[in-house]
Amino acid sequence: MYVSMKEMLQKANRENYAVMAINCFNLETAKAVIDAAAESHAPIIVDLLQDHLKAHLDYRYLTQPIVRMAENVNVEVAINLDHGQDIAFVKQCLHEGFSSVMMDASMHPLEKNIAITKEIVQFAQAYNASVEAEVGDMGAVAGDQYTSDGMYTDPEEAIHFIRATGVDCLALSYGSSHGDYPAGYRPAFRFDIVQTIKEATDLPLVLHGGSGAGRENILRSVALGINKINVGADFMKAQRNALHQQLDAYPESDYPTLIHQTIEAGKAVVKEYIELSGSKNKSL
Repeated sequence: MYVSMKEMLQKANRENYAVMAINCFNLETAKAVIDAAAESHAPIIVDLLQDHLKAHLDYRYLTQPIVRMAENVNVEVAINLDHGQDIAFVKQCLHEGFSSVMMDASMHPLEKNIAITKEIVQFAQAYNASVEAEVGDMGAVAGDQYTSDGMYTDPEEAIHFIRATGVDCLALSYGSSHGDYPAGYRPAFRFDIVQTIKEATDLPLVLHGGSGAGRENILRSVALGINKINVGADFMKAQRNALHQQLDAYPESDYPTLIHQTIEAGKAVVKEYIELSGSKNKSL
């Protein structure tokens, strides 16, 4: 079933679990994610990053085939534009058939972030699409630019933003960073940020940088009101490792066999996160 994030996240909010949003960039990665969700009877979000769409494979070639995949399974599937920062591009994705978009104007001062996001919320209504936004700033593992105290979401600003824009969900910065953490590293989370915003708004809240965040951090985040968890690095790393393992064991492997191995490895990771998020068997 092809749907927007709005209803699936509202249900997750009511029932206190999170829906996984997995970064994909081609049909094979999307297939791995949707197949994992179908086999787990779980709702799922296919996250397509703006940077990937511009650098790798254009949304015009990806959107409708993924919609067809979604329509062929008996679980809820949304396509969400991840970290859309180009307003025209965000609108083009909605026109092309995305059921959800993230309007990431978090690099701007709060009031400009509000104005830009509100414009997209109003624009998305014509497409019956949902809108995610962000308040605060997410760091990255690459270059050791980890999320620091000054980048965390200010709860008062987030509460004001939610009430002013009418967004369907909000991404928070409270300790995680984008990317693949070093082995053994676990970020420290500011759970009070999540709790304060949730208690004031009861809006579905979003954790970005879920890869490597750690089981306990994720479980507590969900318990406090995180209803969408983004994962990219762990999903991609599992597929890269599968390629290495297959080629080490069978150097003459043909390309279709290699791709099949990556799909299976990706599915396994998605299923693990579906279990951790509490969304297994939560499809309607």
